[in-house]
Amino acid sequence: MNTINPILKWWVTPKLPYHDVFELPFLKNKNIFGIVRHVISQWLAHPVKRRLARGYLKILQRYTDIKVIAVTGSAGKTTTIQMLASILNLSGKTVWSKEGVDSVYNIPNTILRIPWGAKFLILEMSVEYLGEMDFYLWLSRPDIGVITNIYPTHTLFFGDTGGVFREKSKLVNGLSKEGIAVLNNEDKFLTKLKGKAKTKTLWFGNDTHVMSSQEKFTSDFKTEFLLILDQNSRKKIKISLPVFGKQFIGNALAAAAVAYALRVDVDKIRNGLTNYDAPPHRMRVIKHASGAIIIDDSYNSSPRAAIEALSTLEELQGEKVIIFGDMLELGRWEEKYHRELGEYIGKAGVANLICVGHASEVTARTAARILGQERVLVVPNWKEAVKPAKKLLREGIIVLVKGSRSVGLDNLIARLS
Repeated sequence: MNTINPILKWWVTPKLPYHDVFELPFLKNKNIFGIVRHVISQWLAHPVKRRLARGYLKILQRYTDIKVIAVTGSAGKTTTIQMLASILNLSGKTVWSKEGVDSVYNIPNTILRIPWGAKFLILEMSVEYLGEMDFYLWLSRPDIGVITNIYPTHTLFFGDTGGVFREKSKLVNGLSKEGIAVLNNEDKFLTKLKGKAKTKTLWFGNDTHVMSSQEKFTSDFKTEFLLILDQNSRKKIKISLPVFGKQFIGNALAAAAVAYALRVDVDKIRNGLTNYDAPPHRMRVIKHASGAIIIDDSYNSSPRAAIEALSTLEELQGEKVIIFGDMLELGRWEEKYHRELGEYIGKAGVANLICVGHASEVTARTAARILGQERVLVVPNWKEAVKPAKKLLREGIIVLVKGSRSVGLDNLIARLS
């Protein structure tokens, strides 16, 4: 479709990118029922729902004291939202985005679930295409905007990490007049916004008012640290996260920073972080019947997220196995990042590496130059990985399973456990 009817584009919603609406099913699917269902859904039901959601949220923000928090970033969005919801629920009715649903549809659905009198709304703003953040900011005007980090994700559509940064950072200028931007002080892209944001900014991470110290793992695979709120008063709170991995500390700091900005009591921050319901397939530790330990990080993957998972694995004692699936939507950077990860795995000296998918063949070849070909295996899909993976499970073995969601390594986890 080279031209878009302007009336249709206005109706579907003027800010929504081409990719989200105008990819007609008859280009791929000859089924007439599928075409009709698509047209009714995309060009009738969803446009109505978006306008209802937009109007309802405007009414809520005008006539109630609801606070709207938007969360974006390349990694850790859902975990940050779960942590924040756990904290804010202790202070009032909180509604937040459900995981695993495209934000284009999730945000309107979430807004329409808000009961009158709710105190907090948390929206996940995942961007995949250019212009999606403009659409989300057409739907809502957040009071607080959180950007967890900027990594090379969806570079197939954004060109490079700079493109990811430019799209996600639109959130900062899309906040309400009295809004607060909550940003990661340890991210080299986000720190470029220092002195440039038009709104109040609260930084988290090293040398900020919301930071951590004394990070460590416990014997039962929890992550402990001291949360430091406001360096001047030096409020130190011991936190024990029910997840395994120091990368989750950054998510906890982001959630704590929002709560701090909203003047939530420190005891509620502690209790919310300690008792939050960790999403599945994110560094979940499984004690296998064979005596092996399986670390399930199969929800999704990106170059940075993979390195973080591998860094956590390196801190454990034992013989290590990695089952690694393709990292998708990297575009022209695909080979580069898969090769770099192969070098990292090779230098880590793991006992065995099983690569799942086409793109990860580069990872396997690169790692094999260091580890030796006999310790590296490539399979086309998760089903082919089940048998060789089961053979490796025994006492003293630690297995990390990591890959992009559509590779299906969550199915492998189910078969192994």
